[in-house]
Amino acid sequence: MKSRIKTQYPGVYYLESTSKMGKEEKIFYIVYRLDGKQIEEKVGRSIRDDMTPAKANRIRVDRIERRELSNQGQRELVRNEKNKFTIAKLWDEYVSQKPIKGLVTDRGRFKNYLLPAFGDKEPQEIDQLSVARLKARLLKTLAPQTVKNTLELLRRIVNFGVDTNRCQPLPFKIEFPKVNNLTTEDLTPDQLQALLQAIEADPHPVAGPMMLTALYTGMRRGEMFRLEWKDLDFERGVIHLRDPKGGVDQTIPMNETVRNLFLSLPETSTYVFPNTTGGKLTDINKRTKAIAKKAGLPGDFRPLHGLRHTFASMLASSGKVEMYTLQKLLTHKSPDMTQRYAHLRDEALQRAASVVDDIFKGTGSTIGY
Repeated sequence: MKSRIKTQYPGVYYLESTSKMGKEEKIFYIVYRLDGKQIEEKVGRSIRDDMTPAKANRIRVDRIERRELSNQGQRELVRNEKNKFTIAKLWDEYVSQKPIKGLVTDRGRFKNYLLPAFGDKEPQEIDQLSVARLKARLLKTLAPQTVKNTLELLRRIVNFGVDTNRCQPLPFKIEFPKVNNLTTEDLTPDQLQALLQAIEADPHPVAGPMMLTALYTGMRRGEMFRLEWKDLDFERGVIHLRDPKGGVDQTIPMNETVRNLFLSLPETSTYVFPNTTGGKLTDINKRTKAIAKKAGLPGDFRPLHGLRHTFASMLASSGKVEMYTLQKLLTHKSPDMTQRYAHLRDEALQRAASVVDDIFKGTGSTIGY
């Protein structure tokens, strides 16, 4: 068996061989990992294909970054040529084969924005200018985060097609709009009081209790949608969060305030906050927005997400909760997201430190160091 000969490029090697003309020739191979699987494949010969170590390395990089299909992927693509996979067809395959978080939201973004623009095109037919024009058009009426999520959905659909050898990759990298994720929504004491009164007066059996749960625990909307009665451990005083945003099931403490709220709710379904038929709720925005409007809150205040921020802001500004503890309560994977509240804790510490000034003011103390 011929031995591999390494090149100066990691993951690129060659075997020595002889061409049909009897000349010495090198056969180049690349090795790389994709989705946790190691792939080893031939990329060309030095004489017949004019292959060099540098060219082999470029091919390797393109395949790692999904700009080019693997050898097997290209063979399967040829077999699938008669089945043209447009973006619309890829979407249908995508939703039928993959469990998707936020499917209702993704379906709306696809139907309203991606389908009209690219539904009848195959990924390799989409050019960078068309995506840039779509991005510019959407930014005129939508928030940057929504536009970013829409373009990310396009990327996910295409990556699914590439991974399953249904299509070629996009011939360019999508440029996402810049998003300021450090925006926090907070309420003044008067606004919070008005909101609590509006919630108490609202007859909807789910909207108000969900808003209170977000305020009392900092839970995310999706976590509340998925919350079942079996996730509430009243004996141990914890709430189990299944399949949260971070991906790993977690528990958060059940404080006395939210415990009393849960005990006051009727158990009419397996879900704590069910829809009208007892199934899983998927949207409550219209109802929570109506309550927020009745309370006189700003129009851009997002009730559930904003109350999660209010929960975090109240704890941080109390000066009694460390940032690490707040990170765990909010189930942030990284402390970077929690740092947006650090200035509130700093202000609380500064207020505490100023108490020392108040104590010594007027004492006439001349002690110094």
